[in-house]
Amino acid sequence: MSSLAVEEEGPLANNYGDVPLNELQSVDNPEAGKWSAAVYGKHWTEVGALIDSLKDQEVLIRGRVHTTRPVSGKLTFLVVRERGFTVQCVGTLNPDYISRQMVKYVASLNRESIVDIVGVVSVPGVAIKGATQQVEVQVRKLYCVNKAMPTLPINIEDAARSEAEIEKALKEGEQLVRVNQDTRLNYRVLDVRTPANQAIFRIQSQVGAIFRQFLLSEGFVEIHTPKLIAGSSEGGSAVFKLDYKGQSACLAQSPQLHKQMSICGDFGRVFEIGPVFRAENSFTHRHLCEFTGLDVEMEIKKHYSEVMDLVDRLFVAMFDTLNEKCKKELEAVAKQYPFEPLKYKPKTLRLTFEEGVQMLKDAGVEIDPLGDLSTEAERKLGQLVLEKYDTEFYILHRYPLAVRPFYTMPCHDNPIYSNSFDVFIRGEEIISGAQRVHVPEFLAERAQACGIDVATIATYIDSFRYGAPPHGGLGVGLERVVMLFCGLNNIRKTSLYPRDPLRLAP
Repeated sequence: MSSLAVEEEGPLANNYGDVPLNELQSVDNPEAGKWSAAVYGKHWTEVGALIDSLKDQEVLIRGRVHTTRPVSGKLTFLVVRERGFTVQCVGTLNPDYISRQMVKYVASLNRESIVDIVGVVSVPGVAIKGATQQVEVQVRKLYCVNKAMPTLPINIEDAARSEAEIEKALKEGEQLVRVNQDTRLNYRVLDVRTPANQAIFRIQSQVGAIFRQFLLSEGFVEIHTPKLIAGSSEGGSAVFKLDYKGQSACLAQSPQLHKQMSICGDFGRVFEIGPVFRAENSFTHRHLCEFTGLDVEMEIKKHYSEVMDLVDRLFVAMFDTLNEKCKKELEAVAKQYPFEPLKYKPKTLRLTFEEGVQMLKDAGVEIDPLGDLSTEAERKLGQLVLEKYDTEFYILHRYPLAVRPFYTMPCHDNPIYSNSFDVFIRGEEIISGAQRVHVPEFLAERAQACGIDVATIATYIDSFRYGAPPHGGLGVGLERVVMLFCGLNNIRKTSLYPRDPLRLAP
């Protein structure tokens, strides 16, 4: 029990204090203590649901102490936060509910502590600037469920500040705290409490939900493939190797092999949402060593454009839904990280790789016409496409075969090119896709040509010896989609607990 609460005796002492552990051990007994008696049988109201229509009603809320503002020994203001929503609570000396000692106790609460409040909703005559909710809660009872330490490694107020606010303060001669990226990630559990981060990961949740729901509605089956495999799934050496009971193994770079095997297993259309591991030493704003892959594989009836048709409808539906359902979240992100809404068309623009190269050439950018696009070339092409077609979301297809994975089907009319595509948002790639090679002899030949030990993928190649339909698919990086849709500058902002070449914690 807090010393502040112990000093007082009498009926008002039951209206506040620290909740002892024994009451928090899921004891379903209203007589277990004063907190139990205060909350037992009551309905909990979320802070975000506190609105004008609840005027004069008693509510029970739980949240974090966002700020406290003692005015006098008779009055303290307290802003309580729950999942990004905030409400102003007022503790005023009252002979029936609140003693001077309780006002003092409320004023002493550490920021980020968890509190339960019983109070009555009131509607002030002026706008409340320091909270999201435009009502107040007149405190009747307040209990601290869990204390935060007095001094936090980072303050939420500092972590939530935009660059524009910091720069403005500097011009006015005031220096505000700037929380850098590493500090944020070191104390991620605090950092994700900011309004922008709460919004980012709720948007991310929606992206995954829309992806799943759309594909299920299109007759796809959700699958779960192994992340421990015997050999490389993408080619190259950037894999995390490990010992698997005496055998050499690695973490899957994608579910590529197994999602194709599932097509051979007659599922017809499959998708997966799961972790993907890449061991590259990529110290960039858009690469991670572990990310969440959104993967699709489907039978092709006639042409690989069927896969691009799916991408078109899926992502236009996704963007439409995000703009409709996540308005508040997008506003919260934009408040800290200003961005322009994504420009996209109801029918997604498609360009061939050759057309893209020509656009770059016309703009004075010389690149290898049979090589992959560099990051700079992708960005430049994104600018050119925006200027010419007024869209920041487009598909580039018929890539040179030499820059695609071994399982990519060459073009029928020119084997230098392939039936493959990439998809771009704001000049950065978010999707790679293609028609796959489904003829086993040709697949083995392609693997060898790309330097892959065929023995390590024998079960994969054998899958196609039992009869395989033409098929294609794509892979999407969840974190990259959210990063680019929200116009953010670093993928670590959209990875909850990022793993890059230097970070393995928290």
